[in-house]
Amino acid sequence: MTTEKKGDWILMRRYEMGRLLGQGTFAKVYFARSLTTGQSVAIKVIEKEKVLRVGMIEQIKREISVMRLVRHPNVVQLYEVMASKTKIYFAMEYVRGGELFNKIARGRLKEDAARRYFQQIISAVDFCHSRGVYHRDLKPENLLLDENGDLKITDFGLSALVDNRRQDGLLHTTCGTPAYVAPEVINKRGYDGPKADIWSCGIILFVLLAGFLPFHDSNLMVMYRKMSKADFRCPNWFPPDARKLIVRLLDPNPNTRITIPKLVESPWFKKGLKPVEANDDPAGVVDAAFSMKPTSLNAFDIISLSKGFDLSGLFEGCGKRGIAAEARFTTQKPAAAIVSRLEEIAQTGSFRVSKKDGKVKLEGRKEGRKGLLAIDAEIFEVTPSFHFVEVKKSAGDTLEFQQFCDKGLKPSLQDIVWAWQQGGDVEQQNFAGASASSPPIAANSR
Repeated sequence: MTTEKKGDWILMRRYEMGRLLGQGTFAKVYFARSLTTGQSVAIKVIEKEKVLRVGMIEQIKREISVMRLVRHPNVVQLYEVMASKTKIYFAMEYVRGGELFNKIARGRLKEDAARRYFQQIISAVDFCHSRGVYHRDLKPENLLLDENGDLKITDFGLSALVDNRRQDGLLHTTCGTPAYVAPEVINKRGYDGPKADIWSCGIILFVLLAGFLPFHDSNLMVMYRKMSKADFRCPNWFPPDARKLIVRLLDPNPNTRITIPKLVESPWFKKGLKPVEANDDPAGVVDAAFSMKPTSLNAFDIISLSKGFDLSGLFEGCGKRGIAAEARFTTQKPAAAIVSRLEEIAQTGSFRVSKKDGKVKLEGRKEGRKGLLAIDAEIFEVTPSFHFVEVKKSAGDTLEFQQFCDKGLKPSLQDIVWAWQQGGDVEQQNFAGASASSPPIAANSR
């Protein structure tokens, strides 16, 4: 899986690993560089044995699901997930500027700088909420700055999805950092994810402008009582409009606490606001200069799809009711024919299409339950006349993806598919000896 090279090491023949950037209880983060593009990335290395021992599998799965859902300029991007027998690897966006916490540690920020960072935080948090994602651990240590001074939210390890709510529509897991957690989270009677995140944003804004916390005490119970009573004072250098906004953000009653739609209309927040939009790759821009070429599968790639190495069950396999978030099929048709058929399906289903690096990307035009449905189809060449295709949901609702597969994808591809495999494991022998005259037999859909 890895080989040594001049003191550094090569990961999965994809990344040249470099210096250690930081480490925690279960993971280390390294600087790395892509061997194909030269792009700088951060690689998070997680010890699989430790994760299994402490029962963190669901947390890892949730973190991956969340980071695939939230593609926003002010959120650290997850590029890919890899694994060996002993480790899990996240390849993520490398953010050069360090933590916002280090900037605040030197003293309070000027009003305009504080406002700019806060606007970017709210833009990212609002986008997360629109995708049914609640961070639950917003604090300056989880806010990074890039080389342009723009803010990026990171560490979704404690985040929750809308599906994590109980029948009462509330979340019940007590988590977060004490000084930034909302009073209703501590009370253990259930809480609304977006409202709890807004409280944390209020604490961050106060810290940006003041240089210290609004609620602080060496005795946690005393600090929590202050939070529940909104027992804090704004310094006299706070502008009046900022003071009014913070009072509404740090309202201990979640039912009367300001919401993001009301927040973004406040005079202090709107000053100098530059709207941020999530990245979009419209159809036609890439297509004009794009020549579709399938990715080649070598022996290592084929083995990695076998039962012993398949990570789909750990990372992106099924939802709470066993709903698959990916589908695979084998075919003897050439890549051009596969791409052409996917484009036809996209037009019928009102999807926008783009093609890049051996992938066909489909993005829905209508908002679904969790935003726009986005689908990636990647074509792998096993032999010149035999291809393996992997179709994955990259954003949106898993149930809507499943409906797309059942009602659109499968019926439209039935004449070119050799065998479907969805939600199951692909055995190594299925690929052994693949040839033009004898394609391998894949597991049937369960």
